Amino acid sequence: MPADLSTTDLHTAHAAGPFIKWVGGKGGLLEQFEARGFFPEHAGAYFEPFVGGGAVFFHLRARDFASRYVLSDANPELVNLYRAVRDDLDAVVSQLEAHEEKHSEEYFYHVRGWDRNGVWASKTPVERAARMIYLNRTCFNGLWRVNASGQFNVPVGRYDNPHIVARRRLLSASIALQGVEVEARHFHDVLEHAVAGDFIYFDPPYVPLNKTSSFTGYAKEGFGEAEQEHLARVYRQLDERGCRVMLSNSYTDTVLRLYDDFHIHTVKARRAINANSDGRGPISEVVVLNY
Repeated sequence: MPADLSTTDLHTAHAAGPFIKWVGGKGGLLEQFEARGFFPEHAGAYFEPFVGGGAVFFHLRARDFASRYVLSDANPELVNLYRAVRDDLDAVVSQLEAHEEKHSEEYFYHVRGWDRNGVWASKTPVERAARMIYLNRTCFNGLWRVNASGQFNVPVGRYDNPHIVARRRLLSASIALQGVEVEARHFHDVLEHAVAGDFIYFDPPYVPLNKTSSFTGYAKEGFGEAEQEHLARVYRQLDERGCRVMLSNSYTDTVLRLYDDFHIHTVKARRAINANSDGRGPISEVVVLNY
């Protein structure tokens, strides 16, 4: 797919949005973000070091927000997925069609087991990308979680007819991703690339609200207190450099302390993934801005 987009391609790109479900996705908060003027009008480059489902990226890409876009994540499978959808969409869709045709509970566990039954090394980037979408669409609550060995460990979901091949959504995302840099990087690597006038959006794994609510299983390394403090230091360095920086996190004493010298705003979000539907009501989150 060409990097120079036609008018039709641009229209399709402007309709793009997340094509996987991700814990903490920001699709439901974009309206609040816009209404309260959280996003700058323009930036030299846009960096999103915890890309996740990419809701903020797709939203800003639709209005030609920056001259350069750099998406990154510590989860190598997520990075591989974005690259495959960007560079080889037809092959990804073909693989998804095969998964859709074979889907069953038994088949789900067969595919889930690729990363632990000795065949993982033989799988191509396209096969791994299609596996991630397939598992995301058919597992319990669309939750992506890995164990300490990096193996996906969510059980099969109970869906009568899961929508596995979302062709139009994938096409829109692929077009929007043309010319976008996608890298497997630690969040602090943004310091090697961002300069004054750039915009960085951090959406890390959240500080847990309590001891039982912690979820940091997006990547095998986890994300604990030391990483949260490291992230706050990176935030300050970017601020001192003249970058505009936005960060989302939970409304906790830890977050309020780490960012107490910046502008802290409160938004209401809904829990997208919770085993108990009664636990999916609105909760307070913070948005930290340095501008």
